[in-house]
Amino acid sequence: MRSKERFLVFGAPALGDEEIAEVTASIKSGWLGTGPKVARFENDFRDYKGSRNAVAVSSCTAALHLSAMAAGVEAGDEVITTPMTFCSTVNAIIHAGATPVLADVDPVTMNISPSEIERKITPKTRAILPVHFAGRPCEMDEIMEISKRRKLKVIEDCAHAVETEYKGRKAGLFGDFGCFSFYVTKNMTTGEGGMVVTRDDNDSARIKILALHGLSKDAWKRFGDDGFKHYEVVECGYKYNMMDIQAAIGIHQLKRVETHWLKRRAVWDKYNTAFADLPLTLPAEPARDTRHAYHLYTVLVDEEKAKISRDEFLRRMTAENIGVGVHYMSVPEHPYYREKLGWKPEDYPNAMRIGRKTVSLPLSAGLTDEDVNDVITAVRRSLGA
Repeated sequence: MRSKERFLVFGAPALGDEEIAEVTASIKSGWLGTGPKVARFENDFRDYKGSRNAVAVSSCTAALHLSAMAAGVEAGDEVITTPMTFCSTVNAIIHAGATPVLADVDPVTMNISPSEIERKITPKTRAILPVHFAGRPCEMDEIMEISKRRKLKVIEDCAHAVETEYKGRKAGLFGDFGCFSFYVTKNMTTGEGGMVVTRDDNDSARIKILALHGLSKDAWKRFGDDGFKHYEVVECGYKYNMMDIQAAIGIHQLKRVETHWLKRRAVWDKYNTAFADLPLTLPAEPARDTRHAYHLYTVLVDEEKAKISRDEFLRRMTAENIGVGVHYMSVPEHPYYREKLGWKPEDYPNAMRIGRKTVSLPLSAGLTDEDVNDVITAVRRSLGA
């Protein structure tokens, strides 16, 4: 008998009637594209983060790409980032025309190691792109000290880190740019979507222009009810804008972001208690003076102790009707980067080890008590406990 009759989808979002009503209102208004709801969502997110600027875009990948461009990253430059991330982090650097350079991660926090960053800096280095993995903040004091001393831009990948804080400051506010994801599995979602926060008004203005074909400021207003407005193409931009339908969801997701954070923290604590006696390496406790976003609950399967491989554990969990994830195989494991950039997994031993042992368990504000108990039962059964 399976732990659960209905398959538990990994990362299923917690949506309410408010989101449905707001989307319906957008559809009835006839304004589906970039419009007043996007502007409202940007203002709400800016206020939540306490940032100077916020620009909504189509994805975190778009946010990273545009931030790299606004940072002046171009062909011949190098950008240092982590091997323990989704491919979009590296792809955004390549899209900007630069060369990604990997710095290995800390074996406990799974975040990029500041000492490894320092070791990888060359005269070609233009920026550092740290990823707050799973919602745990990077060591931003050390990273910012390096960036200041070496005169480098910092682009924070906050895809996992909407609620994350480091020593009283919110993630995304340390660097020149903070990039957020609202993909369907994230702590708050718009289905697809992202946001860039910036310290500099000019950076924000350029990102807004680049995100909509390179059209002049507020081009989305050209079809408003106060008459057609002419626009100018001032740069060769991209189609990276967010739609009002997406923002309609985000407005209400943001209102519940703190309530949902508390729910995920309760699930996290319950997992820690339930798995304490199992042959798994559980996530490290959040460091003092930080706030973990509790985006991913990642465990490492020690094949020798557990008498089961990571991939067999994945298969058994799926057979129990529990959706699981792998966050992540290290970037150098993928054939494209090995062939294109000559990367080898063994050159980043901490990321390689983590990537070959890691499993992410369901962690969502939408989980019921029954769902959580089913996950716990499935984990214990899969390990033969």
